[in-house]
Amino acid sequence: MSNIQNGPFIVTGASGQLGRQVVDLLVQAGAGPVIAISRTPDKLADLAGKRVEAREGDFNDPASLEAAFAGGKRLLIISTDDLEPGKRLAAHSNAIAAAKTVGIDHIVYTSFAGPVAESPIGFAQDHEGTEKLITESGADHTILRNNMYTDFLLMGGQQSVAMGTHFSAAADGKTGYVTRADCARAAAAALMKATGRETLDITGPETVSQAEVAAILSEIAGKEIPYVALPAEDLVQAMIANGLPEFMARVFASFDEAIAQGYLDVASGDLESLTGKPGQSVADFLAANRAALLQAPQEQ
Repeated sequence: MSNIQNGPFIVTGASGQLGRQVVDLLVQAGAGPVIAISRTPDKLADLAGKRVEAREGDFNDPASLEAAFAGGKRLLIISTDDLEPGKRLAAHSNAIAAAKTVGIDHIVYTSFAGPVAESPIGFAQDHEGTEKLITESGADHTILRNNMYTDFLLMGGQQSVAMGTHFSAAADGKTGYVTRADCARAAAAALMKATGRETLDITGPETVSQAEVAAILSEIAGKEIPYVALPAEDLVQAMIANGLPEFMARVFASFDEAIAQGYLDVASGDLESLTGKPGQSVADFLAANRAALLQAPQEQ
């Protein structure tokens, strides 16, 4: 895929961490015009003059979306971060309906690995429902099933280094960790160049177990950091005891349960096929962030 499709290109969630990276990649590639959608478009003021038009739009405010998407041809729907089951699907439904109304030609959607109702992750079913709505919309589309962000290992890894033990409820399960930056590359490439209708698994180059994560942390820290597998409920209670609200503790534990049950054990070459470059490995990412891992964790 060498030719950039005709825009305008719309990026939702453009002031978020992933969305902003995508906008920057579009600008660097010379794609345009670019329409950056945010609930707080003032955060995008620095993009003025770069062929980027900032517009206000909120998935939870359907009336705002038709005007936000007006004139666009290719739309990136970045999943919302609502953790309560059902809320993402309702918000995404509003975005897809507006896309149909204004005549969007191609929808790119950031889904998640293992988007099935059986997954322990509460919002997995929202991704399943969103994928179905996009498929039924009639528009060409690229669904990107992003695996777990490697970036999330930084906070947990910092704690593991400090404690000298790596705890998880993932048992022997493996994860196709992928960096947020690689997900941004995939989304930008799909938005600029993808055609037709396809679903891609956006992952790192290999799946990694928590025992392997512990071994990488041990090498970086210069000390042995064993992996200790916990029952999910024990992990929940430990997080609650450390001050985390129970709802959030159970959300975090559900990711480990999904890993243990194999829902995130996915590694594919789709990222390289889409972008021309493979994803960064867990070992390389953590080594590049060695200084952050060796910092003392901040107290709650």
